[in-house]
Amino acid sequence: MTLHHHFLNSTGISTDTRKIKKDNIFFALKGDNFNGNTYADLAIDQGASYVVIDEEQFKKDDRYILVDDVLQTLQELASFHRNYLGIPIISLTGSNGKTTTKELINAVLTKGYKTVATVGNLNNHIGVPLTLLSMSKDTELGIVEMGANHIGEIEMLCNIAQPDYGYITNFGKAHLEGFGSEEGVVIGKSELYKHLKSHDKIVFVNSNDAKQVDLTKGMKTFTFGLKQSDVWVSFKNVNPLVEMNLDNLTIKSNLIGVYNSNNIAAAVAIGRYFKISDKHIVEAVENYVPSNNRSQIIKKDNLTILLDAYNANPSSMKVALENLQALNDTPKYAILGDMFELGASAKKEHMSIAKLAASIHLDGVLLVGENFSNLNFDAPGIAYYTSTKELLENEDFSKYKTGTLLVKGSRGMALEQILDKL
Repeated sequence: MTLHHHFLNSTGISTDTRKIKKDNIFFALKGDNFNGNTYADLAIDQGASYVVIDEEQFKKDDRYILVDDVLQTLQELASFHRNYLGIPIISLTGSNGKTTTKELINAVLTKGYKTVATVGNLNNHIGVPLTLLSMSKDTELGIVEMGANHIGEIEMLCNIAQPDYGYITNFGKAHLEGFGSEEGVVIGKSELYKHLKSHDKIVFVNSNDAKQVDLTKGMKTFTFGLKQSDVWVSFKNVNPLVEMNLDNLTIKSNLIGVYNSNNIAAAVAIGRYFKISDKHIVEAVENYVPSNNRSQIIKKDNLTILLDAYNANPSSMKVALENLQALNDTPKYAILGDMFELGASAKKEHMSIAKLAASIHLDGVLLVGENFSNLNFDAPGIAYYTSTKELLENEDFSKYKTGTLLVKGSRGMALEQILDKL
């Protein structure tokens, strides 16, 4: 593959002319509002060694590589490179917790291997190829996160990454608009299981999750959670940070919420599978500190802020509220933002969360966004704002001086902006 030869002699891939490095190969991707072909000349001017285009009118010389479809070529190059390297690939997906789990797995495995893992949440049809193409001959293990919002997407990503190992964090109410239903979520995410089974590969299974256990019957599995599992790792305590038991060891994490116990357990089990010592596993988990508005604990004088404003869906919102309810600290408040991509289920799911928030008797609840505001649900202690902007302009944040405040909503709500007001 001539393009792969050019790639090996390049300094990497770029899809954004604002970030090109000398001797990058620029892939002229297209989107709803842009055509990368029109930036081909600029890419060359800024130091790209080659540009990959799919419109003949933009070809100037041999540095312009004309293909039928730039995106498909990027994906094919990534798959070819993955086979060229021949290294083990761990892929993971799920409705909630996949990015945190991926970060934990990477933290553990770097104790014994040179790893490359998905950066942030670059987990789609472009991000997965870019992750694979960031791996080199020095890479010993690859960790690839896969995201999806419709059936068929995980299958496509598996065909590109060809994983040797897989893990699904859970099956929840995420991207219902694209998947169509909760059953659609299960079908879509389980495409990872189908791929692994058809290639006789190994799946990591949380023995505490009946759905995972049922869907992986007849497969090659490595289990964790229960005492009879391959790895016995269990939840110990949370207030608000999670502590876990690993045999006779205690792991004290920097993660909030019982829901993160499964994410930690998966990283511990995968570390054990790849022969990382218990000492190094504990060290890796305890040193991992979340960022990017995910499960972060922020202290402001006597106020503890549980910031989880990167993403939200009905499943993750429910467990976040249940976690807040279980904490000993008082007073307790919640500022919750709209959950996106729920389609026809949006009103029902927002009502369910509003009723849950009202039922756990917090000291104050603010529901932010059009979905919440249109519910016409009145309950003691609950107030509404139609947008984050309205919240920032009208809420009296001076009352949040002590106790614990949960801040959670979909990425588009950008609720982390309230930190400057607290």
